Amino acid sequence: MSNVSNLAAPARGFSLEPALITITNLRLRTYIGFNQEELSKQQDVVINAEIRYQASQACEADSEQLALNYKVITKAMISHVEQGHFRLLEKLCADLLQLVMDEPRVLSASITVDKPHALRFADSVSVTLAGKRDRE
Repeated sequence: MSNVSNLAAPARGFSLEPALITITNLRLRTYIGFNQEELSKQQDVVINAEIRYQASQACEADSEQLALNYKVITKAMISHVEQGHFRLLEKLCADLLQLVMDEPRVLSASITVDKPHALRFADSVSVTLAGKRDRE
């Protein structure tokens, strides 16, 4: 019988690039827009996020304490969206990017916010913003 833990031994012969966490199609409702109907009625938004962080210690130790807790980040995003009122997709997207970048281990992130049915003949309209940690 082989020892399964040997499969996760530290990698040799290459360096590990930052991990990419992808949050796909987080569907929420919020007040978004500036027309009268948009100000009084919640609308659907769909959020996608890509978050990069250095996960080498988490990989080597197989420890959740060393991993980036994407559940905590996602809960903060949900709370911000559901409790907020936004005029522009750009503002909502920038707020979500800031929430992600507030986690010091995040190296870079990209957030896309879609507003389904924002245009009559389109499936959705989206805004994407990205940021990366400034080098010190």
